[in-house]
Amino acid sequence: MAETKDIEFLRGLTLALLAWYEKHRRAFPWREEPTPYRIWVSEIMLQQTRIEAALPYFDRFMAALPTVSTLADVEEERLMKLWEGLGYYSRARNLQKAAKTIVADYGGELPASYEKLLSLPGIGEYTAGAIASMAYGLPVPAVDGNVLRVCARLLDDEGDITRAPVKKRLREAVYAMLPPDRPGDFNQAVMELGETVCLPNTVPLCSECPIRGGCRSRQAGHPERLPVRAEKKARRVEKRTVLIVIAGGRVLLHRREDKGLLAGMWELPSVPSWIPPEETDAVAATWGARPTETVAVGDGKHVFSHIEWQMQGVLLYTRPFSPPEGFLWADARRLREETALPSAFRCYSSRLAQWMQGETWSGQ
Repeated sequence: MAETKDIEFLRGLTLALLAWYEKHRRAFPWREEPTPYRIWVSEIMLQQTRIEAALPYFDRFMAALPTVSTLADVEEERLMKLWEGLGYYSRARNLQKAAKTIVADYGGELPASYEKLLSLPGIGEYTAGAIASMAYGLPVPAVDGNVLRVCARLLDDEGDITRAPVKKRLREAVYAMLPPDRPGDFNQAVMELGETVCLPNTVPLCSECPIRGGCRSRQAGHPERLPVRAEKKARRVEKRTVLIVIAGGRVLLHRREDKGLLAGMWELPSVPSWIPPEETDAVAATWGARPTETVAVGDGKHVFSHIEWQMQGVLLYTRPFSPPEGFLWADARRLREETALPSAFRCYSSRLAQWMQGETWSGQ
């Protein structure tokens, strides 16, 4: 449990933080119209995604799927297209799984209960707390990385925030600070402070902080040292050769397995190794291709949370053929309107239009 002296100390900062938030809060669409559905979608989008990058996706998503019911009913391919570019596609799939449960069990409205929210697919402690407090005014903390950092610095807590006991200790401190009449504003205020002032991986902007007078790590002269976080394991490196197979203005796509990385997504077909361009014809031939031109189109890289793909691309023009199961031909309209390609292939997919028109790589 958080110590009584720490709880009393933190409670004394709440009013100053709320006053600062009223003046400095940024206007986001889910704040201006804070329905439970909009808050939920925004919080899922903001996992692993910067706010600035998520904003246009949020607007487009809300225009296409304005209610829980429309999300529950949308075809998966359409959902993936709306999510295209955000990455971490399991987030979108879990959104739809949860939406189906909400329609079936709660009449299409997110439950006004922290415990019931927590039981839904893709909703963890933070997201459940955010929805419960911001949409329903329930006195529940919403503790993300920003909040952990702010609290660790306020308390000069040198515990490793990746460890469950330390997270629990800091979460209890936040819970003790929650004003019962404004829990949603308070949770957003702490997050806002962490995103704009109490910055990560650098010296925080202490002169702009409304609660700097009570910050123990600032008083100790080392706020940038906190929070303590265990070093992440090195990412595994995978080498891949990506084959861009084109015939008659269409590109060949392959569907990944329904589990694992990029589960069920359409992709540019690839092999898990580097092979020279002259050997890719034989690979493509196993799918039915009869290449007439083969061109190396450069290297690419994509970093996932735990894996790094180091890719080399090969463009193959071929005579038309009927692809085997798990493959399909996609024209420009389908790529534009229907089928989502993972951002992992953006270094190549961004050039597909010119290649599908028959223009080989210029080297630029």
